[in-house]
Amino acid sequence: MPDYRALENRFSETLNLRRRPVAVAFPTEAPPSIEKFKGSEPSGCSFWRLAAVGRTFYTDPGDHYNCPVGSYTHKIDLPTERAQELPDILGTMTNLGYLRMEEVPGIPVLPQTPRFIVYAPLADTPVDPAVVLFAAVPGKLMLLEEAAIRAGSASQLPLLARPTCMAIPAAMAHGMVTSAGCIGNRTYTDIGDDEIYSAIPGTALEKVAEALQTIVSANLALSQYHKDRRSLLSTA
Repeated sequence: MPDYRALENRFSETLNLRRRPVAVAFPTEAPPSIEKFKGSEPSGCSFWRLAAVGRTFYTDPGDHYNCPVGSYTHKIDLPTERAQELPDILGTMTNLGYLRMEEVPGIPVLPQTPRFIVYAPLADTPVDPAVVLFAAVPGKLMLLEEAAIRAGSASQLPLLARPTCMAIPAAMAHGMVTSAGCIGNRTYTDIGDDEIYSAIPGTALEKVAEALQTIVSANLALSQYHKDRRSLLSTA
């Protein structure tokens, strides 16, 4: 496996991350080296919050039933007695003008139902991640986006919005994506109003990290170039 601890350190130092990057994986067998999640959370992205502060664990589909929308993006069918919860919340969202029903089929979903989902800080992931999630201020994720472009790992998708959890299947299918987040995610994860997300496929992580060094150096040089031009040419 790549040196994920070194990668986390590189990303954290370069991007001045406030919280740890979260590795998400979908193994077919329960990892014997880590604990099964115990307890209850209101959403799938709540598990991001736990991993971002240092916890490593895995879930099964039943741990995600409390989040009808997150279950949808992760291709997890709700049990019969709870199946109505998805149309209920979608109905609420459409009645509020938050969502149009015709948008739902366009929301990215996982290609198949996961047997297990591993969440971990990037440095501690016990398996290769399918996706790594970064929360940071836009100025830092600008650098990450430019690095992904340089590495040939950026998607052609526009800035994603609600639901935030669709960033995981979107990144797996298309390359690095950036998400503005959604009110549910912000409530469940405590990220700041000044932070947004990027999701990078695990297979692209090393290439993006390598390209990031070049991008940061280039931006430092260009920053001085633009400051000089502003000083010389701005008269207002």
